[in-house]
Amino acid sequence: MSPRSLREALAQRVLSLAGRGQLEALVHEESLALTRFTHNAIHQNLAEHDVNVRVRALVDGRTGVAATNDLSDASLAATIARARAIAALAPPDPALPGLAFNDEPAAPPGAYSEATASASPADRAGIAAATIAAAERAGLWAAGYVTTASTGLTIANTAGTLVSFDGTTCGLNVKANGPDASGFAERHGNDVAALDGTALGTLAAQKALAGARPASVAPGAWTVILEPAAFGELISHLTDHFSAQTVDEGSSFLADGLERAYMGPNVTIADDFAHPLLAGCPFDFEGYPTRRLPLVAAGVAKHVVTDAAWAKRLNLANTGHGLPAPSSDGPQARHVVVSGGTKTTEQLIAETAHGLLITRLWYIRSVDRRKTIVTGMTRDGTFEIRDGQLTRAVKNLRFNQSILASLAAPEFSHDQHRTTSYDYQIVVPTAKLPAFHFTSTTDF
Repeated sequence: MSPRSLREALAQRVLSLAGRGQLEALVHEESLALTRFTHNAIHQNLAEHDVNVRVRALVDGRTGVAATNDLSDASLAATIARARAIAALAPPDPALPGLAFNDEPAAPPGAYSEATASASPADRAGIAAATIAAAERAGLWAAGYVTTASTGLTIANTAGTLVSFDGTTCGLNVKANGPDASGFAERHGNDVAALDGTALGTLAAQKALAGARPASVAPGAWTVILEPAAFGELISHLTDHFSAQTVDEGSSFLADGLERAYMGPNVTIADDFAHPLLAGCPFDFEGYPTRRLPLVAAGVAKHVVTDAAWAKRLNLANTGHGLPAPSSDGPQARHVVVSGGTKTTEQLIAETAHGLLITRLWYIRSVDRRKTIVTGMTRDGTFEIRDGQLTRAVKNLRFNQSILASLAAPEFSHDQHRTTSYDYQIVVPTAKLPAFHFTSTTDF
């Protein structure tokens, strides 16, 4: 990664080439590396590094955007001209907010790890090898990936804003596979030193071995205990309901209003870029400081997130949750955290008379967005609980369930974990949910 001073100099160079007018320069630098493995062998290594400059021009209430990764003066000048030409053709927006000056907020501790930024292919291969070895010792084969990435973001505009952030992310995702069962484990964070291939490979293998010879159980309403990977996948389908855009358009359950109880009194959800497990960028893609917000407190909806455009449109404070503007997706909660409870996962299991322990959910799709009803399936380790004990593996089931209904009377473990997929990173505890509705079974 380049020093932030080079990104800032590049952003300022864009503004100097622009001359007069309102202009925003967003410089995004990313180094991404991925080591993938399957059938107990690494089969793919890739690494990518790119510096991209995105120019946003505001001309007479119109917006134009253009981007380039050719950093020559000629290319940058052409990109500025292209953005202005696009703005001239765009429809006017009477509610378009102008650019604003913002000071740079402090990055949270732990957002950047030099060990992650400098991780080598050999480092990732070592983590993968330890993961594979754990599967081999169990007579299984492993598939998954190890990833490390570093990101630099600088935003400058003609109103005087100049803000920069450097962060890192890393992850280990593993599925251990046997003849008739699979098990899953993951770890995601900012510091590669926390990725323990042996521990996660062993956990995934234990799940796969315990899941052998699964039995069928009847669909219906079950008490379920969702481990973090499963619960996070469920919550990920709730997060964009907190966008001011979806609320105003009426597609969010929050369109019925804030300061109402939508969930049980022990449910608290925040957007918190400074949470130790999710330390991230303290400003949004327009350079506005991101506020740490309670979205739901004790079951009561408290806030929606805004960007510059939606704050002006709805006469709300700008909470600093903008995506690169203009965005058809509107503002988004990017650092969602569900608070934990007081019990251990083992206690949640021990206090369950009859239920299911679920490792993962997958292939979730919306059935009724406003009612938060989704459908999906269990995956990579589903187990029956009787009288507080894990008794046997069961075949996967399909569910139809309202997320809000599932959060009416939940219980949570005290520990939290960061779970990740292609389009989200969320911190959640293990969750015990009553009356989770399964509609059918599978043959695997």
